[in-house]
Amino acid sequence: MDSNFMPIIWPEIEAPPEAADYEQCEVCTQKSRVIWGEGNPKAPIFVILDNPGAREDKEGREFTCGTRQTLQMAIHQVGLDIDNIYVTYLLKCRPLRKYDKESAREFSKPFLFRQIEEMQPKLVVCLGDVVVQSVFGDGEAHVKNLRGSWHTVAGHPSMVSYHPLAIRRRPNLMRSFMEDWEMLSKRFFEEI
Repeated sequence: MDSNFMPIIWPEIEAPPEAADYEQCEVCTQKSRVIWGEGNPKAPIFVILDNPGAREDKEGREFTCGTRQTLQMAIHQVGLDIDNIYVTYLLKCRPLRKYDKESAREFSKPFLFRQIEEMQPKLVVCLGDVVVQSVFGDGEAHVKNLRGSWHTVAGHPSMVSYHPLAIRRRPNLMRSFMEDWEMLSKRFFEEI
């Protein structure tokens, strides 16, 4: 890893008024909160993860979780600027208990697509099977079959790759993950 790389805490984006409607999702509890996204809301690259992770340690101090560390490392390695990235989620609350996954994802999907429509990114990145299956509307879709080529999501060029947690759990996926980010970086610098 590059010795100059240092993960940062991305600024959380203020939730829009429609976030109040999202609180009806079953993943939202009294202990959770709606997290609309983080990073630069005007960024040309729109990254979708399945749900927000932990943001504070047990003492309440903010920290950069493993998902964001891995994601930011990839961004850094391929020469992209962190300001070119906006990260959002299919589920806008961190699940804290069991829930009906299919129902929560279907409830959440229109909010995500409205975000894409409003923000009009140049490129969309779908990370992990949960996001891929929801965004593409295909319960049989898998990253391993879709990565390495371009797709279209809500009218925008889209790339598919593994979830950063999958990379941390299965380091043998790192090479593929980095190939995907290289593909994204190449297109970004060619088109933007």
